[in-house]
Amino acid sequence: MKIRLSLLFLLAGSTLFAQADRWQQRISYLMNIDMDVSKHQYQGAQKVVYSNNSPDTLYQVFWHLYFNAFKPGSMMDVRSRNIADPDRRVGSRIAALKPEEQGFIKVKTLKMNGKDQVFETNETILEVNLSQPILPYSTATFEMNWDAQVPKQIRRSGRDNAEGISYSMAQWYPKMCEYDYQGWHSNPYVGREFYGVWGDFDVRISIDEKFVVAAGGYLQNPLEVGSGYENPGDKVEKKVRDGKMQWHFIAPNVHDFVWAADPDYLHDKIKADDGTIMHFFYQKRDEKDKERGLVYEKAWKKLPSVMNRARTFMNTNFGKYPYQEYYFIQGGDGGMEYPMATLITGKSDLDDLIGVSVHEQLHTWYQMLLGSNESLYAWMDEGFTSWAETLTLEQLAKEGLMEEREVSKNPFKDDYRGYRKLHLSGKAEPMSTHADHYQTNRAYSTNAYVKGAVMANQLGYIVGDEVLMRGMRRYFETWKFKHPNPNDFIRILEKESGLELDWYKEEWVNTLNIIDYGIVGVNENASDTCTVVIQKSGLMAMPVEVMLTLKDGSQHLYYAPLESMRGLKPAETSVPRTVLPDHRWVDNLIFFDAPFPKAQIRKIEIDPTQRLADMDMADNVWEQE
Repeated sequence: MKIRLSLLFLLAGSTLFAQADRWQQRISYLMNIDMDVSKHQYQGAQKVVYSNNSPDTLYQVFWHLYFNAFKPGSMMDVRSRNIADPDRRVGSRIAALKPEEQGFIKVKTLKMNGKDQVFETNETILEVNLSQPILPYSTATFEMNWDAQVPKQIRRSGRDNAEGISYSMAQWYPKMCEYDYQGWHSNPYVGREFYGVWGDFDVRISIDEKFVVAAGGYLQNPLEVGSGYENPGDKVEKKVRDGKMQWHFIAPNVHDFVWAADPDYLHDKIKADDGTIMHFFYQKRDEKDKERGLVYEKAWKKLPSVMNRARTFMNTNFGKYPYQEYYFIQGGDGGMEYPMATLITGKSDLDDLIGVSVHEQLHTWYQMLLGSNESLYAWMDEGFTSWAETLTLEQLAKEGLMEEREVSKNPFKDDYRGYRKLHLSGKAEPMSTHADHYQTNRAYSTNAYVKGAVMANQLGYIVGDEVLMRGMRRYFETWKFKHPNPNDFIRILEKESGLELDWYKEEWVNTLNIIDYGIVGVNENASDTCTVVIQKSGLMAMPVEVMLTLKDGSQHLYYAPLESMRGLKPAETSVPRTVLPDHRWVDNLIFFDAPFPKAQIRKIEIDPTQRLADMDMADNVWEQE
């Protein structure tokens, strides 16, 4: 397979266009690594061309050295042992690593434009005070050599994990830190989130010939390595030198590169309906557990057709996948997303395998293409991905492609329940908290995954689901291959809906204010009408929908817009809707008259679609006794 120059030019053009809105740095990596699998070590060399597209003069640069986190006493180790609820996959495992099980990246030499640079390794960050600055709108070339040891698998990266995968090579190379309009982002690695520079990768991996390599890129020498990459009828002539084969991948316009290697990988691939190639790498059946191994293998055989259907749904609803290939790779540690690839656990039943594959592939949209700063805005990645995952899995369930999942009337109910439960525990923290600095893992994960998904679904309540879906696609098309922030997202929804939404972002993201409305009165009037009284007990105001159901079965919807919205959402159902006067965020009561005697009313319900994250739903329904 040759380099797709047309795709490179197309994607590069997208990035150049992005700079008209907000400048972005640009990078290219040319890397060669030579693996010694007997020691789990490798030597690496990289040539980096770094374009400073900012108006700033850079006197320093920084690289991430992620493998250095896997040593006793590292920030990741100390953080894991001191936090109240450590990730059970990490716990105190780093502290117990023996020297040969630890990870490291040791930079040996670094040059900029041919001149040696003075550098200092500060655990997971390489600090470089440049011998001469990088001027605005100029380019610098760096050359680096390093030695590395692959740690025993603890989290995301590593060797010999619980499922027996030899190498899961994520965060494996010295990676340039991102510099944007907020400055440098050289966050030490404690096992949380990532942020990277858009660029092109050209990677050559030399490894023992018995290994099969899968990576988030386009393999350039399939006939030299075989392993199912070649097309039917192609003649494979493996090139082996000193017992090793070299695997050559390129990845255009991405902000990271992942690969994995195992001697027992099976490789399936299909051409999806959108014309892309989907690759599936998983281990051969475990002979020690033949019965369960057969279940896992059958699940992997069924996975391609389901992922094809899922991709079609994703393309239609969230935006078109822009690359030509994608890899689902058994990596052995939950699921973790990367450009054009994901590492997932492989010993799973079909529904679990589909679930993790759908979630991780959707990160292509909400992190690999909409490259927000995950450390600052984890909910823009995990939350929106979880929202899209739920919609996708519901569609697959409707089509009978899931074995056990049933279609739900309210597929987001567990997210709302999880959000309420955290808040009521007293351990909630604002979504604006930096990912590294949450006091508990529970607060971080609930905010990132659960409250982020609730935020997206609740926006459908505010602007209407159809408007939300159009807005999400517009967000993707506007900000793909860029680094959007929360304001960029909310502005897209404002443009699509015609409503003002900054109030929602400010309260939902930056505060712990809750939503809590309740029916406190249904008062009979002398004129065969009744007055409904709604009380706001929470500090966060929202538009309010109230459904009246009469005893004859007819329904009437009352809609009270929030003044801060400066407009109305469109009607979403055929149920007659009465638009009430705007209410203000300072108002604690909403009154409206219903033209029916109280005796004719069977039920009154706030938020009949249950998209409002009302903290106490016990007073949301009034029913005639």
